[in-house]
Amino acid sequence: MSTTIAALRSALVDEHAALYLLGVLASRTAPGALADALASSYAAHRAVRDALLERLSALGDTKPPGAAPAYDLPDGLGTEAGVRAAALAIEQRACSGYGEQVAATTGDDRVAAIGRLAAAAVRQLAFGGTATELPGL
Repeated sequence: MSTTIAALRSALVDEHAALYLLGVLASRTAPGALADALASSYAAHRAVRDALLERLSALGDTKPPGAAPAYDLPDGLGTEAGVRAAALAIEQRACSGYGEQVAATTGDDRVAAIGRLAAAAVRQLAFGGTATELPGL
């Protein structure tokens, strides 16, 4: 398996987890700014998941990893602060994973990973994150 395929498969596993957790977080959030930020984050991660599936198929990966039946939920989801913290953690993990993609890929795959890293770094701000010079490290 090529380094690119391995990196994209790993990213796909992360996206499946992010989508599951964001869906849970959204279900525990009243309408408002936080719910809107969660919906935006969910849509972004869904688009990345779909793009990764498409790219893996183009690279000949006929059996990309699927979603797990369930994922562990973080503690503290009964409060808005807990939901924000969990959403921030999702975006921080996404930055880290996208950074790994940048390191493991070349060409258009690297350009896509850089764009995903930048977008996730910006999404962190909606959940209480702070801007950093090197997101994902």
